[in-house]
Amino acid sequence: MNIAIAGASDIGFHLAKLLSFEAQDITLIDADKELLNYADNNLDLRAVKGDPSALATLKLAGVDQADMMIAVTSSETTNLMCCLLAKQLGCKQTIARVTDIDFEKYKNDVDFKALGIDELVSPEELAAEEIQLLIHQSAFENSHEFEDGALTMMGTTLEDDAPFVGKTVREAAAVFPGVHFMPIAIKRIESHNTIIPRGDTCFEKGDQVYFTTLPQGVSELYSLTGEVKNKIKNVMILGGGRIGLKTAEDLCKRGIKVKLIELDKERAIDMAERLPDTLIIHGDGRNVELLLEENLDKMDAFLGVTNDAETNIMSCLMAKSKQVPKIIALIENMDYFDLTKSIGVDTLVNKKMLTANTIFRYIRRGEVVDLAKLNNMDAEIVEFKVKPTAKVIGKAIKDLDFPKTATIGGVIRNGAGVIALGDFVIEESDLVLVCCLPQSIRRVEQLFL
Repeated sequence: MNIAIAGASDIGFHLAKLLSFEAQDITLIDADKELLNYADNNLDLRAVKGDPSALATLKLAGVDQADMMIAVTSSETTNLMCCLLAKQLGCKQTIARVTDIDFEKYKNDVDFKALGIDELVSPEELAAEEIQLLIHQSAFENSHEFEDGALTMMGTTLEDDAPFVGKTVREAAAVFPGVHFMPIAIKRIESHNTIIPRGDTCFEKGDQVYFTTLPQGVSELYSLTGEVKNKIKNVMILGGGRIGLKTAEDLCKRGIKVKLIELDKERAIDMAERLPDTLIIHGDGRNVELLLEENLDKMDAFLGVTNDAETNIMSCLMAKSKQVPKIIALIENMDYFDLTKSIGVDTLVNKKMLTANTIFRYIRRGEVVDLAKLNNMDAEIVEFKVKPTAKVIGKAIKDLDFPKTATIGGVIRNGAGVIALGDFVIEESDLVLVCCLPQSIRRVEQLFL
């Protein structure tokens, strides 16, 4: 695909990096010469310097021939104008990053597609939704729901005493009658390789494991992983930005008591007016005495969601030392994943990865409904809708020409999830969840065209 990306910092660079690895034809547009030079020197792409919302820049970048324009600068206005102009010039599909976390509320009031903007993406909204799901499944490190929870992807690290340890996939599944969950990816401790498990794959202590599960399989996973689901009643949030505000608002609606610490006095006052059910504390969350005064050790969950990743990580470590059951840190640098897990911060949220997940489903071939990249793993889970022309129709899973570096994690049929085993026959309109490594995605896509 010929893809133009407006914005060479954070999310834009991350997307360009992922797409360039897949040999996509990338044009990166930005007014900042240093950012462009860094991207040009480190990635296989074409760099164009200029204002992404200027017609002359877009024509120079050749967006009239582009299959997709992804506008992810820090300016909402620039992104919207960029997509509007790109569509008029002939770009086939446009995606704009918006900074207003409430933008979704106004989609019905304005026909953005008529303006030339096919999709709106809010990284902050995605992060807030991810945190909500992680709070709900409190013992797991990562979660992603498909079709409103018909199937859920859940990730955890196996401790020494987890009942899974020492068992093969087949032995672990035999513990419960019926099959309500499926392991889809494993990463060994101190290894950079992702394993797509088979029946004889053995679970080891320290393994980072991702599962797909039916709603009734969640309790089974808690039992087999040795995790305990803690009821979340009290939450402390560090950071009153868009993510902290949205998260506090949503948690209060669920009846959870929330304390929010914000360093900026004016913003703290404004938030106190907007969130009457949240206790807003003006102070520095890096102050250990302040955290202890506000009963950090009595919290069921602690969220570090400031704009500074180091502050989030250090405050989460403090919460970990006080035995807070659930801690979540917002981070920007993907390289922090291995480091933070090794020092005890298990649950991480990254806006760049979440945004990439959302955008990648428009890039994948076949009818992709949803997509999630697995944190700290070189794998992704793709939800394909089975089209009338798909090669998988009428075939049992065991008879498919499926690569060994991919696996079917489940099927959603008529709104109900199924953990599909070898004899399961795929039908038209099924939603099929496939977990695969990068080298197998093209082969998998061919089966669903």
